[in-house]
Amino acid sequence: MSNSFRLYVKNAKQVVLVCNNGERFLTQEAMKKLSVIENCSLIIGKDGMLKVVGPADSIESQFKGATFDKVINAAGMCVIPGLIDAHTHPVWAGDRVHEFAMKLAGATYMEVHEAGGGIHFTVEHTRQATKDQLLSSLTQRLTRMLRSGTTLVECKSGYGLELDTELKMLMVIETARRNLDIGISSTYCGAHAVPKGKTVSEATEDIIKVQLPKLKEKMAQGELKVDNIDVFCEKGVFDLDSTRAILQAGKDMGLQINFHGDELNPMNAAQASAELGALAISHLEEVTNEGIAAMAKAKTSAVLLPTTAYILRLPQPRARDMLDGGVIVALGSDFNPNAYCCSMPMVMHLACVNMRMTMNEALAAATINAAYALGLSHSHGSLEVGKQADLLIINSSRWEHLIYQFGGHQELIKYVIIKGNVVYENDKTMDY
Repeated sequence: MSNSFRLYVKNAKQVVLVCNNGERFLTQEAMKKLSVIENCSLIIGKDGMLKVVGPADSIESQFKGATFDKVINAAGMCVIPGLIDAHTHPVWAGDRVHEFAMKLAGATYMEVHEAGGGIHFTVEHTRQATKDQLLSSLTQRLTRMLRSGTTLVECKSGYGLELDTELKMLMVIETARRNLDIGISSTYCGAHAVPKGKTVSEATEDIIKVQLPKLKEKMAQGELKVDNIDVFCEKGVFDLDSTRAILQAGKDMGLQINFHGDELNPMNAAQASAELGALAISHLEEVTNEGIAAMAKAKTSAVLLPTTAYILRLPQPRARDMLDGGVIVALGSDFNPNAYCCSMPMVMHLACVNMRMTMNEALAAATINAAYALGLSHSHGSLEVGKQADLLIINSSRWEHLIYQFGGHQELIKYVIIKGNVVYENDKTMDY
């Protein structure tokens, strides 16, 4: 074993591993009791992987002669895995702050949509924006997410609704993936809305016959890496048959299925997700009991978005029923012009208060289960030896402060570390 390492984090008051037996996800009782080591240290190799995690004293004596590129004394602080945001729409132009007032006055999501607002407003502006403009705003948004503790984020296209703009968005996501520290899982969401002037069947045909083949070509040439395919399955958007056809076409190309379902109306999308072998389905504010049972059986993860229900004043997703039913529950911020939230600590807080999750469940949902929803839980989502060393050091003596102090993450997160490199150091943290 080499005697030279990238990072030594020593003497942490608490290290939350989340899990420690190579679990790919946690459900039910396992989510309630996370794996935590008190007075713990970690060592990260030059390859950015976690080499050792364990009691501080034994690690200190074991690695007496070793050299480290960096040593952080985390005495009195806590270490948790980097947070994973399993659902975002971060590439767009034209914000919708004016719509917030409409919503507060009682306009529903679909009313705003029909008044020419919503997705179509953003589509118009995104089509007009240059690649550089989109990359610049995406970089700012991802930087904010990183500083709030997100180390891996799912990023969707979906404000183009035609080939050129969808490709432009995916290329912007690809450039960010190659150049930024934050980890990115890329999602093609060309079926985010039915373009103006097209029917559902015309839009479906365009996606299957025109957009996906072009995407496949770009991926084969190594220009693009796309991981997931998404469809907005909803009344007035894509019905169940179109949704199935598009998702199946994406799956046949090797994309993981991760789509919007059962948000505004019960569409039996959860049952369809199970039949299609979907890795994840998001929203589920209107999921049925049958849908919950189907997801649990198929091991399809439910990506719940507490921000959406909160902002749109929708019924909260039935997190408790899903958790108790054995569903793999993950969390996402749903960052988009309708729900402008970059902070997974705030998402976890909302999940606990409004969806009645425990703090342990919320952390598991924002780490190992969110990694599972992106097909990455073998390498991300917990602090286990052999996994990528993405972690946060929190300036408090108990990790729960990150959830308990609503909006307090900016003063609490001391370091954000990706692959063992400090990518953000916050000199404004306070002692708690």
